Amino acid sequence: MGEKDKLARFEQTILPHMDAAYNLARWLTRNKQDAEDMVQEAYLRAFKFFNAFRGVDGRAWLLTIVRNTCYTWLQQNRTKGTITSFDEQIHTVASDLLNPATLVLRSDDSQMVRQALEELPTEFREVVVLRDLEGLSYKEIADIAGIPLGTVMSRLARARERLKQFLCNRPKREA
Repeated sequence: MGEKDKLARFEQTILPHMDAAYNLARWLTRNKQDAEDMVQEAYLRAFKFFNAFRGVDGRAWLLTIVRNTCYTWLQQNRTKGTITSFDEQIHTVASDLLNPATLVLRSDDSQMVRQALEELPTEFREVVVLRDLEGLSYKEIADIAGIPLGTVMSRLARARERLKQFLCNRPKREA
């Protein structure tokens, strides 16, 4: 494949997913500038290795690169915040009547939801962003994160429970 063909195919297959790439990077790094840097680095890596891309889903392939780029950067620049402790009360499965999606629909305050997402450990925030904001399937998330399908489901359940706890326990604002 010539460089012009490679570039044209790259632009057609990968560039349309820049918003998803930035969204994931933003939630993983928690910083706009760092997210922009990670997306730029991920796109450079994606282009460099684009000849090896054989799939049809450029979005999942790109998000895997973005994820790996962000985690490498996080390990080099931030050692705390990626370890999750297990808390039985937080991780207990409860009724799904007040799931985070329902709470978002009821809430006028998207800032509160952003703050709740920011409070999640990185591996929980990642699955929520990929599933609930980017609409990826559990299998796609498992492939991107390199984890078993059951781990995706348990992390998502735990993340949603933490979001619910955070959002339900917020002090009510006076009208």
